[in-house]
Amino acid sequence: MKYAFLVAWREYAENAKTRGFWLGMILVPTIMFFSSQVPIWLEKKGTPTRYYALVDQSGTLASVIESRLEKLHQRQVLSSIGEYAAKYVEPSSTFKTPPPSSVETFMSSGGAKSYLEQLRPNLKPSAPAFKPPRRAFQVATLPEGVNTNADLATMIGGLRPYLRGEKSVQVDGQWVALSAAILIPRDIESSIVRPQNKSDRPKAGIEYWSGNLADTKLRDEVESSINTEIRRREYLSRGMDAAAIREVEQTFAPFASLNPKKEAGREAVSKTDIIKQWAPSAFVYLLWVSIFAIVQMLLTNIIEEKSNRIIEVLLSSVTPGELMMGKLIGIGAVGLTMVGSWICALFGILTWKAGAAGDVTGQVLEVLKSSNLIPMFSVYFLFGFVMYAALILALGSVCNTLKEAQSYMGVITMVMMVPLMTMTFIPKDPNGLLARVLSWIPIYTPFTMMNRVMADPPWVDVVGTLLLLIVSTTISLWMAGKVFRIGILRTGQPPKLLEMLRWLRR
Repeated sequence: MKYAFLVAWREYAENAKTRGFWLGMILVPTIMFFSSQVPIWLEKKGTPTRYYALVDQSGTLASVIESRLEKLHQRQVLSSIGEYAAKYVEPSSTFKTPPPSSVETFMSSGGAKSYLEQLRPNLKPSAPAFKPPRRAFQVATLPEGVNTNADLATMIGGLRPYLRGEKSVQVDGQWVALSAAILIPRDIESSIVRPQNKSDRPKAGIEYWSGNLADTKLRDEVESSINTEIRRREYLSRGMDAAAIREVEQTFAPFASLNPKKEAGREAVSKTDIIKQWAPSAFVYLLWVSIFAIVQMLLTNIIEEKSNRIIEVLLSSVTPGELMMGKLIGIGAVGLTMVGSWICALFGILTWKAGAAGDVTGQVLEVLKSSNLIPMFSVYFLFGFVMYAALILALGSVCNTLKEAQSYMGVITMVMMVPLMTMTFIPKDPNGLLARVLSWIPIYTPFTMMNRVMADPPWVDVVGTLLLLIVSTTISLWMAGKVFRIGILRTGQPPKLLEMLRWLRR
């Protein structure tokens, strides 16, 4: 094994010097960081204010819409104050910001001004001034020449150039694009659909005009606010007390989710328990990506050295078996270094995010620290890599170019797609028939058992599949060694499958 370890060190050193290795080390953590930060940044900074025109010919619903959108903005302000407090309040302070669900209390007690006055004595000396989030939606003054008393068709004819972006509207002294127009007809009451007239063809009702079909948040808020108000009026018209109805609608029976597998007194299901159930799926994806990327690296390495005749020089000093094991260990060490750096980066990012704010990140970090996800990932990565690497080494040894290897890799890729296709299904039924069957198929064992690891699978599955995986990996190495010994010096057309099977008998 001395020469095998020398080959392994050579492979590790050569790959560690490449730009691809360092890009892989840096790129994935960078993607992790930005994937956690960019959506938040885009939501806060990147999404522009949507300006809308509102025409309510009925004169009864405009205030309802504006009140709903104002409450939406105040909820964002309250959330921002909570983040601001979590970051800049002195650790010894007992000041508590209200939860986002109590936005009505927040607004009635003075809003941001009142809470910031209470917060100021508790802030760190270095705390900057609070910057409220900008409004997601803001009403715009109608352009001149748009007659609000005209029919909707005429009105939209005047607004169409603004909605298309051909013209701009002026809001607070600046020219902005009009994102949407909400037109409420004068006879909206006659268009309301009730159970008794449901079968009738609905009349034209409220019109929502917008060229942005992807962002439906404004439309959803407007529709929800109007329908809530219409139902409230319906209660009143039928002699019902709308406030009493609202209280009745908020009446519910407490519903607790309990896990019988937890110890007595702690059966309640928490967010952490749900994260535990789904966290293995993320590790399955990481397992798939890491194994696939590293075996591709191994395939490229063996074919390049074979086509450049470097293999012949190496075989003058070591045996084919030592060369194969050296490459397996060396490239595997490269893969472990990369995956290890990714996991360390994940811990670092989660620790940073959990320290700043965010319950979910803290819970994910706690799950990773208190569970056996990392050790099990290491075990299944090791055996999964060796099994697939043995297959790739055998195939790479009989191919002279990457083009020849692509046909084989296509089949292997199709086989490896199964874990991805079942990745989100197995956590829902981790001990079901499909999960147990896939667990006992060695090429899928690392992925499937990784996905089941937090669901307390039967010990017969845990121990049995692991033993089967070890045996299968050993057989794979033995078979790969047979093919590698003959195919590594072979030139010309790649052998057919039956010919490679005959090599195993030698």
